[in-house]
Amino acid sequence: MLSFAEEIYLLALDEKTGRPTIRYKNIEMQNVLVGAILAELTFLHRIDTDIEKVYLLDATPVGNPVLDRALSLICGSAKPQLISHWINTLWADRHLIENHVLQALLDKKILKQEDKKILWLFPSREYPIIDGVELQNIENRLRNLILSDEIPEPRETVLVSLVDACGFFQDILSPREYQRSRERIANLAKMDAIGRTVTHLIDTIYKVYTMEMHV
Repeated sequence: MLSFAEEIYLLALDEKTGRPTIRYKNIEMQNVLVGAILAELTFLHRIDTDIEKVYLLDATPVGNPVLDRALSLICGSAKPQLISHWINTLWADRHLIENHVLQALLDKKILKQEDKKILWLFPSREYPIIDGVELQNIENRLRNLILSDEIPEPRETVLVSLVDACGFFQDILSPREYQRSRERIANLAKMDAIGRTVTHLIDTIYKVYTMEMHV
């Protein structure tokens, strides 16, 4: 089973070039990847969250360097902190998280690495998808969930929230399906506190970015 971060990263890639298609200088994807780390720790029963804060449940390392680094930071806190605090704290590790996720997808033979040169001079590296089955499975699972009335499993609720924060449902669904499903997406996304916080932070960063572009 792929992690939340691996699923988000796959959804963010252009299938042919293997480059992220996220707008706003990768801010969306990096924020969501950070949120995905906290979500993964929740499902591994290392932390718990309420509508605002993160609580340590178990300090035992999980054997994943990125997850264990996040867990060690949480362990070092004298008291429970806001979800937004940990997302902001882990933001410093965003490149480490992204590189780890990319390597995991390469190790699983879902992506491949291609080194190219632009104008036969400037090196360029791409990571096209080897087999689109995993990506299709994620998209089909999300599409079927959104277009139905079924109650999602907790893990699916988190994924919906993270995918919504990235704005990926506009790519997964047709324009008509998306318009018809916006209320359901919003209602499902609200069920996950981490996803709500990520969305709020992305909205805040985007507003600042937009203001800077107009200065």
